[in-house]
Amino acid sequence: MDYRPLPIGITDFAEMIEKKFYYVDKTPMIKELLDNQAKVTLFTRPRRFGKTLNMSMLKYYFEDDRDWQGNRRDWSGLFDGLGIMEAGESYLAHRGQYPVIYLTFKDSKRESFVRSYAEMERVIAEEFARHRFILESPEMEEYKEKYLEMMRREGSQNDYETSILFLSKCLEGYYRKKVVVLIDEYDVPLENAFTCGFYNEMVNFIRALFESGLKDNASLGFSAIMGCLRVSKESIFTGLNNLNIVSIRNEKYGEYFGFRVDEVKQMCHYYDMDQEYETVKDWYNGYTFGQTDIYNPWSVIQYLSDARVNHNWLPMSYWANTSSNSIVKTLIDRAEDEEKEKIEALLAGGTIVVQIHEDITYNEIYDEGDNLWNFMFFTGYFRKVREWIEEEIIYAELTIPNKEVRYIFGQKVQKWFREKLKGRDMQPLYNAVLAKDCAVMEEEINDIFEETISYMDQNEYYYHGMVAGLLTGIKGYMIRSNREGGKGRSDLLVKPVRRSREAFVIEFKVTKDFDELDGKADEALRQIADRKYEMDLRNDGYKRISYYGIAFCGKECVVHCRPYESLQS
Repeated sequence: MDYRPLPIGITDFAEMIEKKFYYVDKTPMIKELLDNQAKVTLFTRPRRFGKTLNMSMLKYYFEDDRDWQGNRRDWSGLFDGLGIMEAGESYLAHRGQYPVIYLTFKDSKRESFVRSYAEMERVIAEEFARHRFILESPEMEEYKEKYLEMMRREGSQNDYETSILFLSKCLEGYYRKKVVVLIDEYDVPLENAFTCGFYNEMVNFIRALFESGLKDNASLGFSAIMGCLRVSKESIFTGLNNLNIVSIRNEKYGEYFGFRVDEVKQMCHYYDMDQEYETVKDWYNGYTFGQTDIYNPWSVIQYLSDARVNHNWLPMSYWANTSSNSIVKTLIDRAEDEEKEKIEALLAGGTIVVQIHEDITYNEIYDEGDNLWNFMFFTGYFRKVREWIEEEIIYAELTIPNKEVRYIFGQKVQKWFREKLKGRDMQPLYNAVLAKDCAVMEEEINDIFEETISYMDQNEYYYHGMVAGLLTGIKGYMIRSNREGGKGRSDLLVKPVRRSREAFVIEFKVTKDFDELDGKADEALRQIADRKYEMDLRNDGYKRISYYGIAFCGKECVVHCRPYESLQS
């Protein structure tokens, strides 16, 4: 069978159709957009969930497109055989009937306002250039000089703040029709500005751009805006009473971003990969937009592409490598005890409850704990289990949606916590280990575990890995895990480079009962002795060997030691 290629990274609708990539049909979204008749619609969805492809689809459907010489191009054939063609003549009558302003700010991430603004200016200037054929019309004579300034990037900042309004007037004058305005990734420059420290300057520019272009624009037919986060009306959409906001909580348009369950099953079947469906489900399903179960489309496509070539391909977190996880890192950096408990609950498969705030601004993200959790919910890190209202306040119960996102938390979060520990002075712990000072060891280990989180069910492997990592910095010593010795396998060996120095065997035990800690620590010591775990060290020439039994319960431990001297006696 001659399979269609999978559309990895394809965001242009015409390229998708003309090159015959596998396309999951989202064109019925056009009908719903026309039915709702909203003047301005803001769609918020996580990154890599098909926003740009859908925006491109809208452009090709509505635009009366002409080249720079004014020759009209007919894009209607792109939609042959797709869902919108079944909608009826009243919807098909809108094909190719409007002048379209299409702006995308996806590449406006720069380290300063000057450079970020310059990138947005370039995007706007190129849109003027795309429509430059209208200058040949006599009706455009009075606008020609300013139009050319905008196209050549010679206008003032105020000119670009009102650029959507001005271009709309020019296009309406030429076409004698109202204009469709499409703006993709509107919040990328805002998030970047917040991160880089020029948020207020960027807010002022975008507010002026949107107010003039979307609020006070008599030439506007309708507009669609795409982004990841709904930013409050007070910060960007001031006075825009005709704004229809569609977030992941809304039932409208729920099926048009990401893949539905039946769409993923059909894709797996098409590529003869029905056996891979359960893996895809475990790793990339779990989102709920409105009432619709949704898969991450980017990751589904990436995984199927890899697994088609290699049937032994293991699933991985593709979304983690393409989306910005800096916000999760910030969560870790700022995490207090309550936030740590929430992270641990999520990693254990549990849920957290937060108050829903849809209209936060970027500079409010860290004002309250719930703001950051909300940001992560609306940008794809959590799935809503349920929501309810109490005394006019909306609450939601959230959980991690799938294994892909759990990887981000389970692996990257642990990495970031370990990075936090790098600034900690570990010498007191090292000195205590070498001096066999159990009280100081307990205090140091307990303090460290209090600062970190657990991402497994606090089993022995978790503690083993953490302590092994903590001890790797002891100068002049090597840490060896799970080495064969005597009648079994010890947990850790602390081996000095010089055999004249003392070596250590460490065994871990875990209990869920705090009162059992001392007994478990003694049990660990007996196990080392009974199974002769020290034989590996003795065979390697070490004469002085002490034992450590360490028992854990939650984030607390008890350390017992059998020193070399007591072993001799």
